[in-house]
Amino acid sequence: MSPHTRAIVAAAAHAFMVGRRVAGVHDHASGQDLRIAAEVRGDKLQGMDGDRSSKFSGSRTEIYDSADNAFVSLDIDGLNAHGFDRASSSQYSLTVTDQVVQLYDHSASVWFAFSIQVV
Repeated sequence: MSPHTRAIVAAAAHAFMVGRRVAGVHDHASGQDLRIAAEVRGDKLQGMDGDRSSKFSGSRTEIYDSADNAFVSLDIDGLNAHGFDRASSSQYSLTVTDQVVQLYDHSASVWFAFSIQVV
């Protein structure tokens, strides 16, 4: 998975699971604060990746990244989720705790941590 895909998946999953609007994401691997926002209304996700000037959207089962024209599946089970990134043909799994999302990228065999800023 690309770094920006991991970050928007983390933001989207957190927005769905916690039910609060995401106002920013800190990527611990890169040490960067990312301008990513996400909000869930009903069962629909709307998000913005300000660093790439692109939108992402979706549902509890799928996220669409308009900049990459790519889909990522999302299967939520409580505070855990897993899915498949069609752009990179890679699987992932994640866990949400408080304001941290830990995402395991199966193709890279590495855990990534994201701190989520909520409003």
